[in-house]
Amino acid sequence: MRILITNIGELTTNAPVPEHVEAGDDPCGTLHDAAVLIDGDRIAWVGPAADAPDAEETIDAEGRAVIPGFVDSHSHLVFGGDRAAEFEARMQGQKYAAGGIRSTVAATRAATDDELRIRLRGFLDEMLAQGTTTVEIKSGYGLDVATEERLVRLAAEVTPEVTFLGAHVVPAEYADRGDDYVALVTGEMLDACAPHAKWIDVFCETGAFTVPQSRRVLEAGIARGLQPRVHASQLGPGEGVQLAVELGAASIDHGTYLTEDDVTALAGSETVLTLLPGVEFSTRQPYPDARRLIDAGVTVAIACDTNPGSSFTSSMPFCIAVAVRDMRMTVAEAIHAATAGGAAALRRTDIGRIAPGLRADLVLLKSPSRVHLAYRPGVPLVDAVWKDGVRAV
Repeated sequence: MRILITNIGELTTNAPVPEHVEAGDDPCGTLHDAAVLIDGDRIAWVGPAADAPDAEETIDAEGRAVIPGFVDSHSHLVFGGDRAAEFEARMQGQKYAAGGIRSTVAATRAATDDELRIRLRGFLDEMLAQGTTTVEIKSGYGLDVATEERLVRLAAEVTPEVTFLGAHVVPAEYADRGDDYVALVTGEMLDACAPHAKWIDVFCETGAFTVPQSRRVLEAGIARGLQPRVHASQLGPGEGVQLAVELGAASIDHGTYLTEDDVTALAGSETVLTLLPGVEFSTRQPYPDARRLIDAGVTVAIACDTNPGSSFTSSMPFCIAVAVRDMRMTVAEAIHAATAGGAAALRRTDIGRIAPGLRADLVLLKSPSRVHLAYRPGVPLVDAVWKDGVRAV
């Protein structure tokens, strides 16, 4: 069935506007008084409302804004328990460290498949209600063969964007035997998890994995047909960014502490830097300077990093508001990073934009402009969501 959404006051396309439409210097490809035609699971037409074709169903946007569905390219949604006490301790001055992951590992190992599945679907419902139509999900809270296999298998039930992150931290039973654990990750664990995953990831950081260990993990995954991603430079500067660029990683995520050489390397590569505003908000670490990155030519994405330890939010609008206020992004840049940027971080060309032939993932806001997502933080501004052409909210 063909569905026409018309009388759109502000349409963010992230695509080149038609030649006969005045565009100006606009990274979001904004159209005003616009319409979008959905045919099945795809966008069939985009243009001025006055020129819109006929459709079986017409929806009047009443002058409100429409944006692409958010693409959340970094999340950890399959886990047990929470770490509210750890968060409270941080708010009282305790420094964040990666070791808290081990407490979530214990709760996750103890949870049943059905318990994990129900919780996962609850998080996805939260995200969809806030406009997220595509999500990447990592493992990393099992850290043994059986549980890591469970996590990627459950994630694969709900998204094709599944990342094997067995190299999240070294589990307690391998304390002081990091190389032995890497051998497990690159051997039996990879064998069990690769059939369910698209991506391979590693936490290349002090307290997690060294650069040589990270290289072993990534190269083993690449040899099995998985594509690389890297957690790096979250807790301090390091060599993870250079490793990610060298191996052609789709993204390096966090990037809180970047050297000038890191920025130069990223700007000259196809590796996306995924910023995670919720992490800095929840850990009181310094915010990365997105203005510096964008001005240098780095491709930037924004993601929520939903996880129980350092960023327990599923709200992309919240992360956009924080990026605008504290990372020096314009609203247009932040919206672009949360949609087209996320798509680039997943190397997807069928999402993150509103253009003919692409997936019909759209969000109708309750406001006349996308600016309200940062202007009115914490206010539920999503009125309707279409995913693959079907109204889901």
